[in-house]
Amino acid sequence: AGTMRSLRFISAEALVSHPQVARQSLDSVAHDLYPLLFKASYLLEQAEVTRAVLGRWPLGEFRLGALLGPSADHPRDLRDGACRACLEALVRGLADHVRQDRRGRLRVADLTGLRDAQVQRCPCGSALGRWGRTRLLARTCCELQAQPLAGGRPVEVLADLFVTEGNFEEVVQALRPGVPAPLRVRCLSLRADSLSPDRLLHVLRLAGPGTLRKLEVVHNVRLHAGHVQELLAQVRFPRLASLTLPTKAFDAPPSCVSTPDGRDPLLASIARELGKMTQLTELSVAFSTLTGKIPTLLGPLQTPLRVLDLANCALNHADMAFLADCAHAAHLEVLDLSGHNLVSLYPSTFFRLLGQAARTLRILVLEECGIIDSHVGMLILGLGPCHRLHQLKLLGNPLSARALRRLFGALSELPELRCIEFPVPKDCYPEGAAYPQDELAMSKFDQQKYDEIAEELRAVLLRADREDIQVSTPLFGSFDPDIHETSNELGAFLLQAFRTALENFSRALNQVE
Repeated sequence: AGTMRSLRFISAEALVSHPQVARQSLDSVAHDLYPLLFKASYLLEQAEVTRAVLGRWPLGEFRLGALLGPSADHPRDLRDGACRACLEALVRGLADHVRQDRRGRLRVADLTGLRDAQVQRCPCGSALGRWGRTRLLARTCCELQAQPLAGGRPVEVLADLFVTEGNFEEVVQALRPGVPAPLRVRCLSLRADSLSPDRLLHVLRLAGPGTLRKLEVVHNVRLHAGHVQELLAQVRFPRLASLTLPTKAFDAPPSCVSTPDGRDPLLASIARELGKMTQLTELSVAFSTLTGKIPTLLGPLQTPLRVLDLANCALNHADMAFLADCAHAAHLEVLDLSGHNLVSLYPSTFFRLLGQAARTLRILVLEECGIIDSHVGMLILGLGPCHRLHQLKLLGNPLSARALRRLFGALSELPELRCIEFPVPKDCYPEGAAYPQDELAMSKFDQQKYDEIAEELRAVLLRADREDIQVSTPLFGSFDPDIHETSNELGAFLLQAFRTALENFSRALNQVE
């Protein structure tokens, strides 16, 4: 029954399979069948039909995620099919729609809701990722700006944008205010990478910060606390629900003089701005040194956080004590505390935090936390009440096969658990290997021994009737579609940064000489 299609959908597929007939008969098709024709054309990758359907879209709204999702007419979910041919046809169809002189009914085109997957299931096998979709939409907007509005109001386009140095100019031109444009882009989520801080500020001002729900500033945007404070103070984000900041985003700017009492006025100011965001529920600030600063940062927040990433933030006892007792603890669904020796340094506060979060926690990431065999008993007790836990990630912890078998036995009792990422067992490395490992040391292990132990661990789950739990050791991280799509640009950016560092270094050496 999972693939049952309605008679209406089968008819839509039959019509779409004959593109010429489909295009000629669109005007006589009932308006409520357009959504079916769209999904059928997307499924069968009939790009010219997709374009025609959009060009004549008779309804006030077009919502891509809802149209591609499962429905009574066709249960298959197509949202992870970011098919290049179909998406290009869709945007061209949208352009046709606003070019035509008749007053189109379309008011809102919501192009969000796609999920970028590692394997593209559509027939052409070619994906158009978030960066490519951003460029396509920007180019289309720029082309249309040259043409006067055919009739009526512009169509509002809701989009997830991914902006880097490589598509910055086009995006800025597409978003320019005051230009009569048939398509008005409203940005719901923005990812920025490989941009200078002032370009980031510029694009955020244009992107409609009033509608922005999610902001991810990653990797190669070199921000310090001064930039972050300026960004949040100058641009208001009233609807922001999710904020990700890059490495070292809370480091003091070079010019900053610290106060004698150790207070951090910049951080306090950032926290006040975050406190004004009444919908903020996700905060990711990994790889920023925040020792002793968590109460200052999280104290002023108005809403309980559901997602908190504090990986490698050099937290201390005061930070952990605050987390264990704060209002956020009982609402956390995703928690990443990687890079802290939690069980050896802060056992009581860490397990108190787990206890507070036990009723809501779905994803727990504890990579490189120095968890050793003697900690497993405590860990089992701490995780016992976490009945909603869906994913547990433990890479980089020096655990033996024996300890992992014991842990897996206990984890098999968590009813909603579906995914465990476990470390390469200590038994597979040479005697006395150091932790945390660098990438080279991490990759030098006995593969045959690893395979045997992984098989034993799967057998533990199988005996407990839990073949629904996936287990793996993704040493090189999980697939990130955004990094995959822009890897060439990232590489060039990193090389340039490396060259600059080398030049500065040789300059310093010359001065010493």
